Amino acid sequence: MNQQSLIDTLTKWVGEFDTLAIIGMRIAAILLVAWVVLIILGRLIRGVRVRVSSRMNDPEFNKRAETLARVGRYLSSVIVSLITVILVLSELGVSVAPILGAAGVVGLAVGFGAQSLVKDFVTGFFLLLENQIRQGDVVQVGGHTGTVEQITLRFVQLRDYEGSVHYVPNGQITTVINMTRGFGNAVFEIGVAYREDIDEVMAVMRQVASALRAEPSFAERIEGDLDIAGVDRWDDSAVIIRCRIRCVAQQQWGVKREYLKRLKAAFDEQGIEIPFPHITLYAGQDRLGKAPAFPVQQLAAPN
Repeated sequence: MNQQSLIDTLTKWVGEFDTLAIIGMRIAAILLVAWVVLIILGRLIRGVRVRVSSRMNDPEFNKRAETLARVGRYLSSVIVSLITVILVLSELGVSVAPILGAAGVVGLAVGFGAQSLVKDFVTGFFLLLENQIRQGDVVQVGGHTGTVEQITLRFVQLRDYEGSVHYVPNGQITTVINMTRGFGNAVFEIGVAYREDIDEVMAVMRQVASALRAEPSFAERIEGDLDIAGVDRWDDSAVIIRCRIRCVAQQQWGVKREYLKRLKAAFDEQGIEIPFPHITLYAGQDRLGKAPAFPVQQLAAPN
Protein backbone atom coordinates (compact mmCIF):
# COMPACT_ATOMS: atom_id res chain seq x y z
CA MET A 1 0.00 0.00 0.00
CA ASN A 2 1.55 3.29 -1.09
CA GLN A 3 1.48 6.50 0.87
CA GLN A 4 -1.41 7.99 -1.11
CA SER A 5 -3.62 4.94 -0.52
CA LEU A 6 -2.89 5.09 3.20
CA ILE A 7 -3.80 8.74 3.29
CA ASP A 8 -7.05 8.05 1.43
CA THR A 9 -7.93 5.21 3.80
CA LEU A 10 -7.25 7.33 6.87
CA THR A 11 -9.28 10.16 5.39
CA LYS A 12 -12.17 7.80 4.73
CA TRP A 13 -12.03 6.48 8.30
CA VAL A 14 -11.93 9.97 9.71
CA GLY A 15 -14.92 10.94 7.58
CA GLU A 16 -16.87 7.91 8.70
CA PHE A 17 -15.92 8.59 12.31
CA ASP A 18 -17.07 12.19 11.95
CA THR A 19 -20.33 10.98 10.45
CA LEU A 20 -20.88 8.50 13.29
CA ALA A 21 -20.00 11.18 15.82
CA ILE A 22 -22.50 13.57 14.26
CA ILE A 23 -25.20 10.88 14.22
CA GLY A 24 -24.42 10.01 17.83
CA MET A 25 -24.63 13.66 18.84
CA ARG A 26 -27.96 14.00 17.04
CA ILE A 27 -29.36 10.90 18.74
CA ALA A 28 -28.15 12.18 22.11
CA ALA A 29 -29.78 15.53 21.39
CA ILE A 30 -33.06 13.81 20.46
CA LEU A 31 -33.02 11.77 23.67
CA LEU A 32 -32.18 14.86 25.71
CA VAL A 33 -35.00 16.86 24.14
CA ALA A 34 -37.44 13.99 24.71
CA TRP A 35 -36.40 13.78 28.37
CA VAL A 36 -36.84 17.54 28.80
CA VAL A 37 -40.23 17.44 27.06
CA LEU A 38 -41.42 14.66 29.39
CA ILE A 39 -40.32 16.66 32.44
CA ILE A 40 -42.03 19.81 31.14
CA LEU A 41 -45.27 17.96 30.30
CA GLY A 42 -45.26 16.23 33.69
CA ARG A 43 -44.81 19.50 35.55
CA LEU A 44 -47.37 21.21 33.33
CA ILE A 45 -49.99 18.52 34.00
CA ARG A 46 -49.20 18.54 37.70
CA GLY A 47 -49.37 22.35 37.83
CA VAL A 48 -52.72 22.47 36.05
CA ARG A 49 -54.12 19.83 38.41
CA VAL A 50 -52.92 21.69 41.52
CA ARG A 51 -54.15 25.05 40.24
CA VAL A 52 -57.59 23.76 39.26
CA SER A 53 -57.96 21.77 42.49
CA SER A 54 -57.07 24.78 44.62
CA ARG A 55 -59.66 26.90 42.85
CA MET A 56 -62.43 24.32 42.94
CA ASN A 57 -61.81 23.29 46.59
CA ASP A 58 -63.93 20.18 46.04
CA PRO A 59 -62.66 16.80 47.30
CA GLU A 60 -64.72 14.91 44.72
CA PHE A 61 -63.31 17.01 41.88
CA ASN A 62 -59.79 16.61 43.26
CA LYS A 63 -60.10 12.82 42.98
CA ARG A 64 -61.11 13.05 39.35
CA ALA A 65 -58.35 15.58 38.62
CA GLU A 66 -55.74 13.24 40.11
CA THR A 67 -57.03 10.32 38.05
CA LEU A 68 -57.02 12.33 34.81
CA ALA A 69 -53.55 13.66 35.60
CA ARG A 70 -52.20 10.12 35.92
CA VAL A 71 -53.70 9.12 32.58
CA GLY A 72 -52.43 12.34 30.99
CA ARG A 73 -48.87 11.64 32.12
CA TYR A 74 -49.13 8.08 30.82
CA LEU A 75 -50.40 9.15 27.38
CA SER A 76 -47.80 11.92 27.06
CA SER A 77 -44.98 9.49 27.86
CA VAL A 78 -46.26 7.01 25.26
CA ILE A 79 -46.58 9.65 22.53
CA VAL A 80 -43.19 11.25 23.24
CA SER A 81 -41.52 7.83 23.36
CA LEU A 82 -43.05 6.84 20.02
CA ILE A 83 -41.90 10.06 18.33
CA THR A 84 -38.43 9.65 19.84
CA VAL A 85 -38.07 6.11 18.46
CA ILE A 86 -39.11 7.26 15.00
CA LEU A 87 -36.57 10.13 15.01
CA VAL A 88 -33.76 7.89 16.26
CA LEU A 89 -34.47 5.33 13.53
CA SER A 90 -34.37 8.12 10.93
CA GLU A 91 -30.95 9.23 12.19
CA LEU A 92 -29.70 5.65 11.89
CA GLY A 93 -30.74 5.60 8.25
CA VAL A 94 -33.71 3.35 8.72
CA SER A 95 -36.60 4.32 6.46
CA VAL A 96 -39.62 5.00 8.64
CA ALA A 97 -42.27 4.90 5.89
CA PRO A 98 -42.02 1.14 5.19
CA ILE A 99 -41.99 0.46 8.92
CA LEU A 100 -45.15 2.50 9.41
CA GLY A 101 -46.80 0.73 6.48
CA ALA A 102 -45.81 -2.66 7.79
CA ALA A 103 -46.90 -1.63 11.27
CA GLY A 104 -50.30 -0.77 9.87
CA VAL A 105 -50.68 -4.19 8.30
CA VAL A 106 -49.34 -5.95 11.38
CA GLY A 107 -51.52 -3.79 13.60
CA LEU A 108 -54.57 -4.79 11.58
CA ALA A 109 -53.68 -8.46 11.92
CA VAL A 110 -52.88 -8.15 15.61
CA GLY A 111 -56.07 -6.19 16.15
CA PHE A 112 -58.19 -9.21 15.32
CA GLY A 113 -56.25 -11.29 17.83
CA ALA A 114 -56.09 -8.58 20.49
CA GLN A 115 -59.70 -7.53 20.57
CA SER A 116 -59.76 -7.87 24.36
CA LEU A 117 -56.89 -5.38 24.65
CA VAL A 118 -58.69 -2.93 22.37
CA LYS A 119 -61.84 -3.42 24.45
CA ASP A 120 -59.84 -2.65 27.60
CA PHE A 121 -58.67 0.68 26.17
CA VAL A 122 -62.10 1.69 24.86
CA THR A 123 -63.83 0.82 28.12
CA GLY A 124 -61.14 2.58 30.14
CA PHE A 125 -61.55 5.71 28.04
CA PHE A 126 -65.28 5.88 28.73
CA LEU A 127 -64.77 5.09 32.44
CA LEU A 128 -62.60 8.20 32.67
CA LEU A 129 -64.72 10.31 30.34
CA GLU A 130 -67.94 9.59 32.23
CA ASN A 131 -66.25 9.90 35.63
CA GLN A 132 -67.52 6.52 36.84
CA ILE A 133 -64.44 5.63 38.88
CA ARG A 134 -61.85 7.80 40.59
CA GLN A 135 -58.78 7.14 42.64
CA GLY A 136 -59.75 6.55 46.28
CA ASP A 137 -63.30 5.33 45.56
CA VAL A 138 -64.55 2.08 47.04
CA VAL A 139 -66.10 0.15 44.16
CA GLN A 140 -67.22 -3.27 43.05
CA VAL A 141 -66.16 -4.14 39.51
CA GLY A 142 -65.64 -7.46 37.79
CA GLY A 143 -66.69 -9.38 40.88
CA HIS A 144 -64.07 -7.69 43.08
CA THR A 145 -64.53 -5.06 45.78
CA GLY A 146 -61.90 -2.67 47.10
CA THR A 147 -60.41 0.81 47.12
CA VAL A 148 -59.27 2.14 43.76
CA GLU A 149 -55.52 2.71 43.92
CA GLN A 150 -54.92 3.23 40.22
CA ILE A 151 -56.97 3.44 37.05
CA THR A 152 -55.48 3.35 33.56
CA LEU A 153 -56.82 2.83 30.08
CA ARG A 154 -56.13 -0.90 30.46
CA PHE A 155 -57.01 -1.90 34.03
CA VAL A 156 -58.33 -0.83 37.42
CA GLN A 157 -56.16 -1.63 40.45
CA LEU A 158 -58.10 -2.39 43.66
CA ARG A 159 -56.94 -3.17 47.19
CA ASP A 160 -59.42 -5.07 49.36
CA TYR A 161 -59.87 -5.10 53.15
CA GLU A 162 -57.33 -7.90 53.56
CA GLY A 163 -54.71 -5.90 51.68
CA SER A 164 -54.79 -8.04 48.54
CA VAL A 165 -54.39 -6.20 45.24
CA HIS A 166 -56.75 -6.99 42.35
CA TYR A 167 -56.04 -5.99 38.74
CA VAL A 168 -59.34 -5.91 36.85
CA PRO A 169 -59.07 -5.47 33.04
CA ASN A 170 -61.40 -2.73 31.87
CA GLY A 171 -62.85 -5.01 29.22
CA GLN A 172 -64.27 -7.27 31.96
CA ILE A 173 -66.13 -4.40 33.61
CA THR A 174 -69.80 -4.47 32.68
CA THR A 175 -71.25 -2.92 35.83
CA VAL A 176 -69.70 -0.41 38.22
CA ILE A 177 -70.97 -0.20 41.81
CA ASN A 178 -69.46 2.91 43.39
CA MET A 179 -70.12 2.90 47.15
CA THR A 180 -68.51 6.26 47.91
CA ARG A 181 -70.03 8.66 45.41
CA GLY A 182 -71.49 11.68 47.21
CA PHE A 183 -72.67 9.89 50.34
CA GLY A 184 -73.17 6.41 51.75
CA ASN A 185 -75.87 4.76 53.84
CA ALA A 186 -75.13 2.60 56.84
CA VAL A 187 -77.88 -0.01 56.43
CA PHE A 188 -79.07 -2.18 59.34
CA GLU A 189 -81.34 -5.17 59.73
CA ILE A 190 -82.08 -5.36 63.45
CA GLY A 191 -83.63 -8.61 64.72
CA VAL A 192 -85.66 -8.70 67.94
CA ALA A 193 -87.80 -11.37 69.58
CA TYR A 194 -91.48 -11.73 68.68
CA ARG A 195 -92.51 -10.88 72.23
CA GLU A 196 -90.95 -7.42 72.12
CA ASP A 197 -92.91 -4.19 71.63
CA ILE A 198 -91.83 -2.94 68.21
CA ASP A 199 -92.59 0.71 68.99
CA GLU A 200 -90.46 0.50 72.13
CA VAL A 201 -87.63 -1.09 70.16
CA MET A 202 -87.76 1.66 67.53
CA ALA A 203 -87.68 4.32 70.22
CA VAL A 204 -84.50 2.81 71.68
CA MET A 205 -82.96 2.64 68.21
CA ARG A 206 -83.64 6.34 67.62
CA GLN A 207 -82.20 7.29 71.02
CA VAL A 208 -78.98 5.44 70.33
CA ALA A 209 -78.67 7.03 66.87
CA SER A 210 -79.29 10.54 68.26
CA ALA A 211 -76.67 10.06 70.98
CA LEU A 212 -74.18 8.81 68.42
CA ARG A 213 -74.73 11.78 66.12
CA ALA A 214 -74.41 14.23 69.03
CA GLU A 215 -70.84 13.16 69.74
CA PRO A 216 -68.19 15.42 68.14
CA SER A 217 -66.20 12.46 66.78
CA PHE A 218 -69.21 11.26 64.76
CA ALA A 219 -71.02 14.56 64.08
CA GLU A 220 -68.98 15.22 60.94
CA ARG A 221 -69.47 11.68 59.65
CA ILE A 222 -73.28 11.51 59.92
CA GLU A 223 -75.49 13.61 57.65
CA GLY A 224 -78.98 12.62 58.82
CA ASP A 225 -81.08 11.08 61.56
CA LEU A 226 -81.93 7.40 61.72
CA ASP A 227 -84.38 6.52 58.96
CA ILE A 228 -86.48 3.50 59.97
CA ALA A 229 -88.23 1.84 57.06
CA GLY A 230 -90.22 -0.42 59.43
CA VAL A 231 -90.69 -4.14 59.89
CA ASP A 232 -89.05 -5.70 56.87
CA ARG A 233 -89.90 -9.37 57.39
CA TRP A 234 -90.62 -12.16 59.87
CA ASP A 235 -87.77 -14.59 60.18
CA ASP A 236 -87.92 -17.98 61.87
CA SER A 237 -87.09 -16.59 65.30
CA ALA A 238 -86.96 -12.80 64.91
CA VAL A 239 -88.78 -9.74 63.67
CA ILE A 240 -86.45 -7.84 61.34
CA ILE A 241 -86.52 -4.02 61.44
CA ARG A 242 -84.77 -2.32 58.52
CA CYS A 243 -83.23 1.13 58.90
CA ARG A 244 -80.36 3.30 57.69
CA ILE A 245 -78.21 6.30 58.56
CA ARG A 246 -76.96 8.68 55.86
CA CYS A 247 -73.22 9.26 56.23
CA VAL A 248 -70.35 11.04 54.55
CA ALA A 249 -68.83 8.95 51.78
CA GLN A 250 -66.52 6.17 53.05
CA GLN A 251 -67.67 6.71 56.66
CA GLN A 252 -70.73 4.44 56.61
CA TRP A 253 -68.84 1.33 57.68
CA GLY A 254 -67.30 2.91 60.79
CA VAL A 255 -70.65 4.42 61.76
CA LYS A 256 -72.37 1.07 61.30
CA ARG A 257 -69.94 -0.76 63.57
CA GLU A 258 -70.21 1.82 66.33
CA TYR A 259 -74.00 1.98 66.14
CA LEU A 260 -74.37 -1.80 66.39
CA LYS A 261 -72.02 -1.83 69.37
CA ARG A 262 -74.04 0.82 71.22
CA LEU A 263 -77.38 -0.68 70.24
CA LYS A 264 -76.35 -4.04 71.71
CA ALA A 265 -75.53 -2.34 75.02
CA ALA A 266 -78.84 -0.42 74.95
CA PHE A 267 -80.85 -3.60 74.25
CA ASP A 268 -79.12 -5.36 77.15
CA GLU A 269 -79.89 -2.44 79.45
CA GLN A 270 -83.57 -2.32 78.43
CA GLY A 271 -83.97 -6.10 78.53
CA ILE A 272 -84.77 -6.33 74.81
CA GLU A 273 -84.06 -9.80 73.52
CA ILE A 274 -81.82 -10.29 70.50
CA PRO A 275 -83.02 -13.76 69.52
CA PHE A 276 -81.15 -16.74 68.25
CA PRO A 277 -82.67 -19.64 66.29
CA HIS A 278 -85.13 -21.79 68.30
CA ILE A 279 -85.88 -25.45 67.62
CA THR A 280 -89.19 -27.12 68.52
CA LEU A 281 -88.98 -30.91 68.80
CA TYR A 282 -92.11 -32.79 67.66
CA ALA A 283 -92.54 -36.42 68.65
CA GLY A 284 -95.34 -37.13 66.16
CA GLN A 285 -98.88 -38.52 66.60
CA ASP A 286 -100.48 -41.92 66.42
CA ARG A 287 -103.50 -42.77 64.24
CA LEU A 288 -105.91 -41.54 66.91
CA GLY A 289 -104.29 -38.12 66.97
CA LYS A 290 -102.62 -38.60 70.33
CA ALA A 291 -99.07 -37.49 70.79
CA PRO A 292 -96.96 -39.81 72.88
CA ALA A 293 -95.13 -38.37 75.82
CA PHE A 294 -91.76 -37.07 74.82
CA PRO A 295 -89.17 -38.71 77.06
CA VAL A 296 -87.07 -36.18 78.92
CA GLN A 297 -84.31 -37.23 81.25
CA GLN A 298 -82.25 -34.92 83.37
CA LEU A 299 -78.59 -35.74 83.40
CA ALA A 300 -76.51 -35.31 86.49
CA ALA A 301 -74.03 -32.52 86.42
CA PRO A 302 -70.45 -33.71 85.91
CA ASN A 303 -68.20 -33.63 88.92
